[in-house]
Amino acid sequence: MPTPPPLRSIAVFSGSNFGFNPAYVEGAKALGREIAKRGLQLVYGGTDKGLMGVMANTVLAEGGEVVGIITRLLSDLGHLHPGLTRHEVTQDMRSRKTRMSDCADAFIALPGGLGTFEELFEVATLTQLGEHHKGVACLNIGGFFDPVRSLLNHAVKEGFMKTEHNEMLIFNTDPAALIDALEQWQAPTVTKWIGPAGA
Repeated sequence: MPTPPPLRSIAVFSGSNFGFNPAYVEGAKALGREIAKRGLQLVYGGTDKGLMGVMANTVLAEGGEVVGIITRLLSDLGHLHPGLTRHEVTQDMRSRKTRMSDCADAFIALPGGLGTFEELFEVATLTQLGEHHKGVACLNIGGFFDPVRSLLNHAVKEGFMKTEHNEMLIFNTDPAALIDALEQWQAPTVTKWIGPAGA
């Protein structure tokens, strides 16, 4: 299985809202500081809203490079962050996700809603299928992703997912430890398919 390239760029998926727990904003800032400290490029959805804006502003304030990739619709609605290092405008959400994936060496999810979950599971699925060999992690601020861990454990228990594919997702509460784990990450070497019961 190919070894992922050294981390130069991380795509972060996160909410365009702030959430009710102040720890979410502080966690986004902490991740932004760590990304900038390591000289990594941040790739994200290009808006100045919610945790997305908090993280981008933090990386920029620390002298880091931020690439925003936003859809035409959201850009036309005025959601594009005005201070990014550079940005791209895509025609739709599918092409936006493809460009974010192409530009990143690994992925981190912060707390968020439907879009964040969808992006997280899509890149994890591509890793599972071997379409790319990039690590996927969740910054588990305030236990936000505990239900995701429980769901994945349940999928393994019920025979829909192998343990190796459950364990390939990294969960940590500390941004530095999370990125350290992504730097050491190796793709699983098993296929996704599970034989029928009794086979």
